[in-house]
Amino acid sequence: MEVAQVLHMNGGDSKSSYANHSLLQRAVISTVKPIVEASIEELCSNLFPECLKIADLGCSSGPNTLLVVSDIINNIQNTFRKLDRPPPSLQAFLNDLPRNDFNTVFRLLPGFYKKLNEEHENKGSYFIAAMPGSYYGRLFPDNSLHFVHSSYALMWISEVPKGLVTEGGEGLNKGNIYIAKTSTPAVFHEYFEQFKRDFTVFLRSRAQELVPGGSMVLTTMGSIKSNDPHCIWEFVGSKLYDMVLDGLIEEEKLDTFNLPYYAPTMDEVKEVIEAEGSFTLQNLEVFRNDWDSYIKQTNSSFDKKSRAAILSTDIRAVGEPILASHFGEETMDDLFRRFEEDVLDHMEKENCQFINLVISLTKKC
Repeated sequence: MEVAQVLHMNGGDSKSSYANHSLLQRAVISTVKPIVEASIEELCSNLFPECLKIADLGCSSGPNTLLVVSDIINNIQNTFRKLDRPPPSLQAFLNDLPRNDFNTVFRLLPGFYKKLNEEHENKGSYFIAAMPGSYYGRLFPDNSLHFVHSSYALMWISEVPKGLVTEGGEGLNKGNIYIAKTSTPAVFHEYFEQFKRDFTVFLRSRAQELVPGGSMVLTTMGSIKSNDPHCIWEFVGSKLYDMVLDGLIEEEKLDTFNLPYYAPTMDEVKEVIEAEGSFTLQNLEVFRNDWDSYIKQTNSSFDKKSRAAILSTDIRAVGEPILASHFGEETMDDLFRRFEEDVLDHMEKENCQFINLVISLTKKC
């Protein structure tokens, strides 16, 4: 599986598109907003470039993408107003893999620029561009960025760990698509080693691209105990296993598929940051929310059935492209119907929560 070709959210603006089903991600961006504001204020108090350059890595598509940029622009404006200095122009790079639906973002830009010019005195000084490519490698010139943001992207690793399938083609993680309660220690080891390699490359690349004193705020799915997570993808895998038992999917097809995904613990994140050595860890926080809490916040009157339907569609918007590439488009309706029928009962039984890690870093001078 070539991850860069299949890892993207559902594009467009259909009923199952990511653009229309990313309320969880929007809620997380809102929760992390004070940490981003503090990081921007600290940055702008020490660096005074004529053009401040930022990058949003793993930006995906839809309204959340420009929400992040809008928030950062507001932070910069407010900070320079406090400092009684004219704000710099701003160049924002939106990054994701090449199969990302950048066109949906581009269609939003004229209205976005118009709104910025109405709200801010610094008219015409905002420039937004796309930068396709993997953030597990270089994307920008040396010492060219001042601030890097990433939300709900870093848990997607660069590739499925090679050791999960033997040379003879046998899967090590039988019946699962990610680390699960039935996974062996070898499965966890392979995933953890891949995460360490990838996150090290990520940090090393950003260390070359950021100016001295430049900063990053990274939000990722995490876990309390990464070798035994209560992960929503474990539950998706259990529904695929049910389809194997019903004769709808070949067992070998499930046994040889694993997601390029890893939700690290706080200690694992610290370990890699300290070992790589280019950044000072300013802050590392964890916050939790129930799988459906963002839906309840949107409308507290939603009943159990409605919440399950929304959650199913939201997860489908994220996972359908990569799952369909292996199991076939024809299995997706059945898979997410089963997910919808059982997910709330599973949540109540297991007390399922999303674990979120927020990492604030500054490049050492």
